Amino acid sequence: MKNKLLSLSSILLVFLILLMSSCTADAQENKPAKNIIFLIGDGMGLQQMFAAYTVNGGDLCIDKATHVGLQKTQSADKYITDSAASGTAMACGKKTYNGAIGVDTLGNDLESILKVAEQYGKSTGLVSTSGITHATPASFIANEKSRNNYEEIAADFLKTDIDLFIGGGLEHFNNRKDGRDLTAELQNNGYAVAMDIDEVMAHASGKLAGFTATGHNPRTTDGRNDMLKLSTQKALELLNTNEKGFFIMIEGSQIDWGGHANNEEYVITETLDFFEAVEEAIRFAEEDGETLVVVTADHETGGMVVKDGDFEKKKVKTKFTSRGHTGIMIPVYALGPGAELFTGIYENTEFKNKFMAVWGIPAAE
Repeated sequence: MKNKLLSLSSILLVFLILLMSSCTADAQENKPAKNIIFLIGDGMGLQQMFAAYTVNGGDLCIDKATHVGLQKTQSADKYITDSAASGTAMACGKKTYNGAIGVDTLGNDLESILKVAEQYGKSTGLVSTSGITHATPASFIANEKSRNNYEEIAADFLKTDIDLFIGGGLEHFNNRKDGRDLTAELQNNGYAVAMDIDEVMAHASGKLAGFTATGHNPRTTDGRNDMLKLSTQKALELLNTNEKGFFIMIEGSQIDWGGHANNEEYVITETLDFFEAVEEAIRFAEEDGETLVVVTADHETGGMVVKDGDFEKKKVKTKFTSRGHTGIMIPVYALGPGAELFTGIYENTEFKNKFMAVWGIPAAE
Protein backbone atom coordinates (compact mmCIF):
# COMPACT_ATOMS: atom_id res chain seq x y z
CA MET A 1 0.00 0.00 0.00
CA LYS A 2 2.85 2.32 0.92
CA ASN A 3 4.51 1.71 -2.45
CA LYS A 4 1.23 2.43 -4.24
CA LEU A 5 0.90 5.73 -2.38
CA LEU A 6 4.47 6.66 -3.32
CA SER A 7 3.78 5.78 -6.91
CA LEU A 8 0.60 7.89 -6.90
CA SER A 9 2.47 10.78 -5.30
CA SER A 10 5.16 10.55 -7.96
CA ILE A 11 2.56 10.64 -10.72
CA LEU A 12 0.87 13.67 -9.15
CA LEU A 13 4.22 15.42 -8.78
CA VAL A 14 5.09 14.86 -12.44
CA PHE A 15 1.62 16.06 -13.45
CA LEU A 16 1.99 19.25 -11.39
CA ILE A 17 5.44 19.94 -12.88
CA LEU A 18 4.09 19.48 -16.41
CA LEU A 19 1.09 21.69 -15.63
CA MET A 20 3.31 24.44 -14.23
CA SER A 21 5.60 24.21 -17.27
CA SER A 22 2.61 24.49 -19.57
CA CYS A 23 1.30 27.53 -17.67
CA THR A 24 4.73 29.15 -17.84
CA ALA A 25 4.92 28.54 -21.61
CA ASP A 26 1.43 29.96 -22.09
CA ALA A 27 2.30 33.01 -20.01
CA GLN A 28 5.41 33.61 -22.10
CA GLU A 29 3.44 33.18 -25.32
CA ASN A 30 0.77 35.65 -24.16
CA LYS A 31 3.26 38.17 -22.78
CA PRO A 32 3.18 41.48 -24.71
CA ALA A 33 6.22 42.10 -26.87
CA LYS A 34 8.39 45.10 -26.14
CA ASN A 35 9.98 45.26 -29.60
CA ILE A 36 8.91 44.31 -33.13
CA ILE A 37 11.30 43.53 -35.97
CA PHE A 38 9.43 43.31 -39.28
CA LEU A 39 11.49 41.93 -42.17
CA ILE A 40 10.22 42.12 -45.76
CA GLY A 41 11.90 40.27 -48.61
CA ASP A 42 10.53 42.23 -51.57
CA GLY A 43 9.32 39.79 -54.23
CA MET A 44 10.13 36.75 -52.07
CA GLY A 45 7.62 33.94 -52.36
CA LEU A 46 8.03 30.45 -50.94
CA GLN A 47 9.84 29.45 -54.12
CA GLN A 48 12.56 32.07 -53.76
CA MET A 49 13.06 31.14 -50.12
CA PHE A 50 13.26 27.44 -50.88
CA ALA A 51 15.69 27.93 -53.75
CA ALA A 52 17.99 29.82 -51.37
CA TYR A 53 17.37 27.16 -48.72
CA THR A 54 18.53 24.48 -51.18
CA VAL A 55 21.64 26.38 -52.30
CA ASN A 56 22.48 26.90 -48.63
CA GLY A 57 22.50 23.13 -48.12
CA GLY A 58 19.03 22.82 -46.63
CA ASP A 59 19.72 25.29 -43.86
CA LEU A 60 18.23 28.73 -43.23
CA CYS A 61 17.49 30.44 -39.94
CA ILE A 62 13.82 30.56 -40.92
CA ASP A 63 13.62 27.02 -39.51
CA LYS A 64 13.50 28.71 -36.10
CA ALA A 65 10.11 30.26 -36.81
CA THR A 66 7.57 28.83 -34.38
CA HIS A 67 4.45 29.98 -36.23
CA VAL A 68 3.67 30.19 -39.95
CA GLY A 69 0.75 31.77 -41.83
CA LEU A 70 -0.27 33.03 -45.26
CA GLN A 71 -1.17 36.56 -46.33
CA LYS A 72 -3.22 37.66 -49.34
CA THR A 73 -1.65 40.49 -51.32
CA GLN A 74 -4.26 41.87 -53.74
CA SER A 75 -4.55 45.66 -53.84
CA ALA A 76 -7.75 47.71 -53.86
CA ASP A 77 -7.76 48.11 -57.64
CA LYS A 78 -5.73 45.18 -58.99
CA TYR A 79 -5.44 41.42 -58.56
CA ILE A 80 -1.68 41.88 -58.86
CA THR A 81 -0.35 44.38 -56.33
CA ASP A 82 2.71 46.59 -56.56
CA SER A 83 5.07 47.27 -53.67
CA ALA A 84 3.47 50.61 -52.83
CA ALA A 85 -0.04 49.25 -52.34
CA SER A 86 1.14 46.16 -50.48
CA GLY A 87 3.56 48.16 -48.34
CA THR A 88 0.77 50.58 -47.45
CA ALA A 89 -1.59 47.73 -46.62
CA MET A 90 0.92 46.13 -44.25
CA ALA A 91 2.07 49.40 -42.69
CA CYS A 92 -1.28 51.21 -42.46
CA GLY A 93 -3.92 48.47 -42.38
CA LYS A 94 -5.91 49.63 -45.41
CA LYS A 95 -6.11 48.43 -49.00
CA THR A 96 -5.26 51.07 -51.57
CA TYR A 97 -4.53 51.48 -55.26
CA ASN A 98 -1.27 50.48 -56.91
CA GLY A 99 1.24 53.29 -56.63
CA ALA A 100 -0.17 54.79 -53.43
CA ILE A 101 2.15 55.55 -50.50
CA GLY A 102 0.43 55.78 -47.13
CA VAL A 103 -2.88 57.04 -48.52
CA ASP A 104 -6.26 55.39 -49.06
CA THR A 105 -8.14 55.02 -52.34
CA LEU A 106 -9.36 58.62 -52.06
CA GLY A 107 -5.90 60.00 -51.38
CA ASN A 108 -6.47 60.57 -47.66
CA ASP A 109 -3.47 60.17 -45.36
CA LEU A 110 -3.20 56.94 -43.38
CA GLU A 111 -1.36 56.34 -40.11
CA SER A 112 1.33 53.66 -40.24
CA ILE A 113 2.40 51.28 -37.49
CA LEU A 114 5.69 53.19 -37.35
CA LYS A 115 3.84 56.38 -36.45
CA VAL A 116 1.72 54.50 -33.89
CA ALA A 117 4.94 53.28 -32.30
CA GLU A 118 6.19 56.87 -32.09
CA GLN A 119 2.98 57.94 -30.34
CA TYR A 120 3.58 55.34 -27.64
CA GLY A 121 7.13 56.46 -27.04
CA LYS A 122 8.84 53.64 -28.88
CA SER A 123 11.91 54.16 -31.04
CA THR A 124 11.54 53.53 -34.78
CA GLY A 125 13.72 52.66 -37.73
CA LEU A 126 13.85 51.72 -41.40
CA VAL A 127 16.57 49.81 -43.27
CA SER A 128 16.56 48.99 -46.98
CA THR A 129 18.89 47.80 -49.73
CA SER A 130 17.06 50.09 -52.16
CA GLY A 131 16.75 53.85 -51.85
CA ILE A 132 15.12 54.62 -48.51
CA THR A 133 12.51 56.60 -50.48
CA HIS A 134 11.51 53.53 -52.50
CA ALA A 135 7.99 52.12 -52.25
CA THR A 136 8.24 49.67 -49.36
CA PRO A 137 10.13 51.79 -46.80
CA ALA A 138 8.25 54.89 -47.96
CA SER A 139 4.93 53.24 -47.10
CA PHE A 140 5.87 53.20 -43.43
CA ILE A 141 6.78 56.89 -43.16
CA ALA A 142 5.31 58.95 -46.01
CA ASN A 143 1.88 60.00 -47.29
CA GLU A 144 1.97 60.54 -51.06
CA LYS A 145 -0.45 59.83 -53.88
CA SER A 146 2.33 58.45 -56.08
CA ARG A 147 5.33 56.27 -55.29
CA ASN A 148 7.24 58.32 -57.88
CA ASN A 149 7.14 61.46 -55.70
CA TYR A 150 10.59 60.68 -54.37
CA GLU A 151 11.52 64.20 -53.29
CA GLU A 152 8.20 64.65 -51.53
CA ILE A 153 8.70 61.28 -49.81
CA ALA A 154 12.15 62.38 -48.64
CA ALA A 155 10.64 65.58 -47.21
CA ASP A 156 8.07 63.49 -45.32
CA PHE A 157 10.92 62.01 -43.25
CA LEU A 158 11.29 65.46 -41.64
CA LYS A 159 7.66 65.32 -40.52
CA THR A 160 8.24 62.32 -38.23
CA ASP A 161 10.28 61.43 -35.17
CA ILE A 162 11.92 58.39 -36.73
CA ASP A 163 15.11 57.57 -34.83
CA LEU A 164 17.14 56.06 -37.64
CA PHE A 165 17.03 55.09 -41.28
CA ILE A 166 19.69 53.40 -43.39
CA GLY A 167 19.61 52.93 -47.16
CA GLY A 168 20.23 54.57 -50.50
CA GLY A 169 18.44 57.58 -51.93
CA LEU A 170 20.74 60.43 -50.89
CA GLU A 171 19.96 62.27 -54.16
CA HIS A 172 16.38 62.83 -53.05
CA PHE A 173 17.62 64.61 -49.93
CA ASN A 174 20.41 66.85 -51.23
CA ASN A 175 20.04 67.15 -55.01
CA ARG A 176 16.51 68.41 -55.23
CA LYS A 177 14.53 70.52 -57.68
CA ASP A 178 13.38 72.82 -54.84
CA GLY A 179 16.95 73.50 -53.74
CA ARG A 180 16.41 72.24 -50.18
CA ASP A 181 19.24 70.34 -48.52
CA LEU A 182 17.40 67.87 -46.33
CA THR A 183 20.65 66.48 -44.94
CA ALA A 184 21.33 69.89 -43.38
CA GLU A 185 17.78 69.99 -42.07
CA LEU A 186 18.22 66.53 -40.59
CA GLN A 187 21.37 67.68 -38.81
CA ASN A 188 19.50 70.69 -37.46
CA ASN A 189 16.91 68.26 -36.12
CA GLY A 190 19.54 66.32 -34.18
CA TYR A 191 20.45 63.57 -36.65
CA ALA A 192 23.97 62.44 -37.36
CA VAL A 193 24.22 62.11 -41.16
CA ALA A 194 26.39 59.20 -42.34
CA MET A 195 27.47 58.97 -45.98
CA ASP A 196 28.53 55.32 -46.20
CA ILE A 197 28.30 52.05 -44.30
CA ASP A 198 31.56 52.70 -42.44
CA GLU A 199 30.19 55.96 -41.05
CA VAL A 200 26.96 54.17 -40.17
CA MET A 201 28.84 51.52 -38.21
CA ALA A 202 30.94 54.16 -36.43
CA HIS A 203 27.84 55.94 -35.09
CA ALA A 204 27.64 55.32 -31.36
CA SER A 205 24.38 56.86 -30.14
CA GLY A 206 21.52 59.20 -30.99
CA LYS A 207 19.50 59.71 -34.14
CA LEU A 208 20.98 58.52 -37.43
CA ALA A 209 20.32 59.24 -41.10
CA GLY A 210 22.51 56.69 -42.86
CA PHE A 211 22.97 57.02 -46.63
CA THR A 212 24.69 54.07 -48.28
CA ALA A 213 24.21 55.13 -51.91
CA THR A 214 23.31 58.18 -54.00
CA GLY A 215 20.51 56.24 -55.66
CA HIS A 216 19.89 52.55 -55.06
CA ASN A 217 22.53 50.32 -53.54
CA PRO A 218 24.26 47.89 -55.92
CA ARG A 219 23.71 44.14 -55.78
CA THR A 220 25.33 42.35 -52.87
CA THR A 221 27.64 40.66 -55.41
CA ASP A 222 28.52 44.00 -57.05
CA GLY A 223 29.94 45.79 -54.03
CA ARG A 224 27.13 46.13 -51.50
CA ASN A 225 28.55 43.11 -49.68
CA ASP A 226 27.07 42.66 -46.18
CA MET A 227 25.61 46.17 -45.85
CA LEU A 228 22.16 44.80 -44.88
CA LYS A 229 23.52 42.55 -42.13
CA LEU A 230 25.73 45.31 -40.73
CA SER A 231 22.92 47.88 -40.90
CA THR A 232 20.62 45.50 -39.06
CA GLN A 233 23.19 44.97 -36.32
CA LYS A 234 23.75 48.71 -35.87
CA ALA A 235 20.05 49.57 -36.00
CA LEU A 236 19.14 47.03 -33.32
CA GLU A 237 22.01 48.21 -31.15
CA LEU A 238 20.87 51.84 -31.36
CA LEU A 239 17.14 51.22 -31.00
CA ASN A 240 17.54 48.89 -28.04
CA THR A 241 18.44 51.80 -25.74
CA ASN A 242 14.77 52.79 -25.38
CA GLU A 243 13.16 51.20 -22.32
CA LYS A 244 9.75 51.45 -24.01
CA GLY A 245 10.90 49.34 -26.96
CA PHE A 246 11.05 49.85 -30.69
CA PHE A 247 9.63 49.07 -34.13
CA ILE A 248 11.83 48.54 -37.18
CA MET A 249 11.13 47.48 -40.75
CA ILE A 250 14.06 45.90 -42.60
CA GLU A 251 13.75 45.28 -46.35
CA GLY A 252 15.72 43.06 -48.69
CA SER A 253 14.66 45.01 -51.78
CA GLN A 254 16.48 43.37 -54.63
CA ILE A 255 15.04 39.87 -54.51
CA ASP A 256 12.27 41.56 -56.48
CA TRP A 257 14.69 42.99 -59.04
CA GLY A 258 16.21 39.57 -59.64
CA GLY A 259 12.71 38.22 -60.23
CA HIS A 260 11.89 40.94 -62.74
CA ALA A 261 15.15 40.09 -64.55
CA ASN A 262 14.37 36.34 -64.42
CA ASN A 263 17.87 35.97 -63.01
CA GLU A 264 18.13 32.92 -60.76
CA GLU A 265 21.55 33.83 -59.36
CA TYR A 266 20.42 37.39 -58.57
CA VAL A 267 17.33 36.12 -56.74
CA ILE A 268 19.21 33.54 -54.70
CA THR A 269 22.15 35.73 -53.66
CA GLU A 270 19.80 38.52 -52.59
CA THR A 271 17.59 36.08 -50.69
CA LEU A 272 20.58 34.64 -48.86
CA ASP A 273 21.75 38.18 -48.08
CA PHE A 274 18.28 39.00 -46.71
CA PHE A 275 18.38 35.96 -44.46
CA GLU A 276 21.65 37.12 -42.95
CA ALA A 277 19.66 40.09 -41.66
CA VAL A 278 16.89 37.75 -40.53
CA GLU A 279 19.48 35.72 -38.64
CA GLU A 280 20.67 38.88 -36.85
CA ALA A 281 17.08 39.67 -35.89
CA ILE A 282 16.46 36.16 -34.57
CA ARG A 283 19.71 36.19 -32.61
CA PHE A 284 18.70 39.49 -31.02
CA ALA A 285 15.21 38.19 -30.20
CA GLU A 286 16.48 34.96 -28.66
CA GLU A 287 18.85 36.87 -26.39
CA ASP A 288 16.33 39.60 -25.58
CA GLY A 289 13.22 37.50 -24.90
CA GLU A 290 10.86 40.46 -25.44
CA THR A 291 11.04 40.80 -29.21
CA LEU A 292 8.64 39.63 -31.90
CA VAL A 293 10.23 38.84 -35.26
CA VAL A 294 7.99 38.61 -38.34
CA VAL A 295 9.37 37.70 -41.76
CA THR A 296 7.35 37.94 -44.97
CA ALA A 297 7.22 39.57 -48.42
CA ASP A 298 5.03 42.13 -50.13
CA HIS A 299 4.34 39.86 -53.13
CA GLU A 300 6.05 37.26 -55.30
CA THR A 301 7.97 38.32 -58.40
CA GLY A 302 8.76 36.31 -61.51
CA GLY A 303 6.45 33.36 -61.06
CA MET A 304 9.49 31.36 -59.98
CA VAL A 305 9.27 27.56 -60.01
CA VAL A 306 11.74 25.21 -58.31
CA LYS A 307 12.10 22.35 -60.81
CA ASP A 308 14.90 20.35 -59.19
CA GLY A 309 17.66 20.60 -56.64
CA ASP A 310 20.29 18.87 -54.55
CA PHE A 311 20.96 19.80 -50.92
CA GLU A 312 24.35 18.07 -50.82
CA LYS A 313 25.60 19.66 -54.01
CA LYS A 314 23.93 22.95 -53.04
CA LYS A 315 22.39 23.31 -56.46
CA VAL A 316 18.90 24.18 -57.63
CA LYS A 317 17.15 24.37 -61.00
CA THR A 318 14.45 26.99 -61.42
CA LYS A 319 12.21 28.47 -64.08
CA PHE A 320 10.39 31.79 -64.32
CA THR A 321 6.89 32.15 -65.73
CA SER A 322 6.62 35.96 -65.61
CA ARG A 323 8.68 39.14 -65.55
CA GLY A 324 6.21 40.83 -63.26
CA HIS A 325 4.58 40.29 -59.88
CA THR A 326 2.16 37.45 -59.26
CA GLY A 327 -0.94 37.20 -57.08
CA ILE A 328 -0.10 34.09 -55.04
CA MET A 329 -0.41 34.13 -51.24
CA ILE A 330 2.81 34.84 -49.34
CA PRO A 331 4.19 32.95 -46.32
CA VAL A 332 4.53 34.72 -42.97
CA TYR A 333 7.04 33.41 -40.43
CA ALA A 334 7.03 34.53 -36.79
CA LEU A 335 8.72 33.87 -33.48
CA GLY A 336 8.73 35.55 -30.10
CA PRO A 337 5.93 37.03 -27.96
CA GLY A 338 2.72 37.25 -30.00
CA ALA A 339 3.94 34.98 -32.81
CA GLU A 340 0.78 32.88 -32.52
CA LEU A 341 -1.25 35.79 -33.94
CA PHE A 342 0.38 35.33 -37.33
CA THR A 343 -0.93 31.85 -38.14
CA GLY A 344 -3.83 31.19 -40.49
CA ILE A 345 -4.78 32.93 -43.73
CA TYR A 346 -5.47 36.66 -43.70
CA GLU A 347 -5.32 39.88 -45.69
CA ASN A 348 -2.11 41.91 -45.71
CA THR A 349 -4.06 44.66 -43.96
CA GLU A 350 -4.03 42.58 -40.76
CA PHE A 351 -0.38 43.22 -39.92
CA LYS A 352 -0.94 46.62 -38.34
CA ASN A 353 -3.66 45.45 -35.96
CA LYS A 354 -1.73 42.30 -35.13
CA PHE A 355 1.32 44.38 -34.23
CA MET A 356 -0.82 46.66 -32.09
CA ALA A 357 -2.38 43.65 -30.36
CA VAL A 358 1.09 42.31 -29.59
CA TRP A 359 1.84 45.64 -27.89
CA GLY A 360 -1.49 45.67 -26.06
CA ILE A 361 -2.64 48.74 -28.00
CA PRO A 362 -6.35 48.96 -28.99
CA ALA A 363 -6.92 48.02 -32.62
CA ALA A 364 -7.42 50.72 -35.22
CA GLU A 365 -10.95 51.19 -36.53
